Order: sequence, then C-alpha cells, then structure tokens
Amino acid sequence: MPVGTQGMVKTLSPDELIDVVDAKIILGNTYHLYLRPGLDVIREMGGLHKFTTWEKPILTDSGGFQVWSLAKLRKISENGVEFSNHLDGAKTMLTPELSMEIQATLGSDIAMLFDECPPYPCEEKYAANSLGLTTRWARRCKEWHEVNASKHVPWQLNTQTETLHTNLPQQIFGIVQGSTYADLREQSAKELVEIGFDGYAVGGISVGEPEHEMLRAIENAVPFLPNNKPRYAMGLGTPPQMLEMIARGVDMFDCVMPTRVARHGLAFTADGPIHIKNKEFEFDSTPLDENTHPSLQKYSRSFIRHLFRASEMLSLRLLSLHNLHFYLRLMSDSREHIAAGTFSKFKNDFNQRYLNSTSQ
Repeated sequence: MPVGTQGMVKTLSPDELIDVVDAKIILGNTYHLYLRPGLDVIREMGGLHKFTTWEKPILTDSGGFQVWSLAKLRKISENGVEFSNHLDGAKTMLTPELSMEIQATLGSDIAMLFDECPPYPCEEKYAANSLGLTTRWARRCKEWHEVNASKHVPWQLNTQTETLHTNLPQQIFGIVQGSTYADLREQSAKELVEIGFDGYAVGGISVGEPEHEMLRAIENAVPFLPNNKPRYAMGLGTPPQMLEMIARGVDMFDCVMPTRVARHGLAFTADGPIHIKNKEFEFDSTPLDENTHPSLQKYSRSFIRHLFRASEMLSLRLLSLHNLHFYLRLMSDSREHIAAGTFSKFKNDFNQRYLNSTSQ
C-alpha cells in the first residue's frame, strides 16, 4: 500500500497512482489528518475518499505509531495517550475511542485498532505490560466500533459503483504486539483472534531491531492468526524483506520507503538500488530499470540525474512513480507465482540477483 500521509502520496496524483502504479489501495495517516485539515473539514467535504478524489480503498492507521515516535512528548495511561502535537505543541489526548471515531469520520475502508508500540529494545516486563494495555484497548476499540461506527459514515452508499469503500462496512484490524518475545507474540495473536477482527496486523516491527528479529516477530505471530483473514506487516520494508515475509504468510504491507528514498535520488532496480545522482550515470542512456513502466522508459538515467542536480520537481515525481511501480509489480508478480506454485523459486531468484548486485 503506497503511503499517503496527508491523504495522498507525495508528489503524485490519484490518476497517476491508478494509471502508472496500478495501486489498489493506499494508506492514510489518522494522526496527521486529525490535526490537519481536521475532522470538521473532512466531515464537511464528505469523507476522505471524496475530499481526495481517491475512489479506491483506503486503510488508515490508528495513530499509535505516531505516538510511539513522539516518545519524549507523551504520557501513556489506561485511558489513552496525552502528547504535545508536532504542529503547535498543543496538548492532545488520543484514546482508543477517539482513534476509532476519527477513522470512522474519515470513512476509511480498513481501520486499525489503537495500540501501544513498544520501543526496541525493551525489557520483557515492559513488553508484557504494554501488550496487556494494547489488548484492553483492542476490546474498547471493537466495542466503540460496533455501537458507533455507522453513525459517522461520511458518504452515501452508491450501489452503482464497484469500489470497495461504497459497498462494504468499515473493516477493523487488530494489531499483534509483544516486541521480540515469542511467548508474548503468541499470546497477543491468540487474544486478538479470541476477540475477533476482520484482519490482523503485526505491529512493533521495523522500529530499530535487526532484520532477523523482525522476521522472528512475524514467525512468532502469523502461525496463530487465521488463514482465511488478511495478515498485514506494518511499516516495511525492502523488496527482499517483503518477499521473505510473503513466504511466512504475510498478505499486506505499507511503507514510505519507495517515495521517501525517491526524493533523495534512490531508485529500485532488479539489480539492487541505485543512487541516480552518482556521476556514473552522467552518460547512461538506459531507463531506470528494464521493467519500469512504459511511460517512464523514454527517460534516461542521464536525464533524470540532470533533473536532480538541477533541483527540478519532475525528478522527484519520476523516481516516485518508478519506485512505486517497482514495488507494486513485485507484489503482482508474487501473486502470480503463488498461484502457479513457483513462488519459492521466484523469491530466491529475485533475491539472489538483487542482493548480489547490491553487495558489490
């Protein structure tokens, strides 16, 4: 899922996400949208889909990860989290109920439960207490959603369209926590399944831990989640990481990496990432990658390097489109190989070429 923090992916239009990237769903940021433009604007404009003109599904996070990132500015209690927001420093209180109300008002198709994301590293006692809080918050989120969510739907149902957000009620996903502790991950997964949700995410990963711990967190959670419901690894990752997690049963990902690194001149290719601003590409007439989108094939590495060095905005847009296309094509190829029974070979071949080239 491309990440649209402020309601849309940076530098790109909804049409480009559909026509070039072939995105099926994007992610919106509950915390940022709550602060700006605010619920009054979103509500008045008919919900996030109508406001942004994005007619495909949207997943919204709960704000829990942003609260984690504001560690020096927050105070966690049973009720929720009080923090100083990053815009004007004003005291803000975010509770499980308010998080769900914000997401219902935004009108996202998938809403994430409010959780506490423990830091890495943390002691097992802290992780256990944090997990207990997350589970209690999960129950409160579900209770609020069952009673109130339908009252906040900002759009009128339109059965003439086939877009997901107009013909299904908002889905809610639980978030497995437990830090690096296998028993806590198992406990969290089982408790969430007992409560019952539409899908399940594994959170608290990609927060500074080494890659092997990240994979262990997935391995310690996914086996205890239902096979017939989506499983979502939050906030990652590199192309090889995603393939390794698909092999471990993960269905969904989101990550700012494709667009964030694009704005700094890094492009993903089958032979590993390249830094387009490097002098080696000054006279390179080839496209960014052999399988980049046809509309991007005509732009040479040399030209895109020139755009970056000249601080032209087009450079950010071209690399963002290319990187997202690379990620979405990788997911599409993965689905095809899973269906054909050849995913393991596809993963190994891709990683061998990508990682060997990167290490040179």
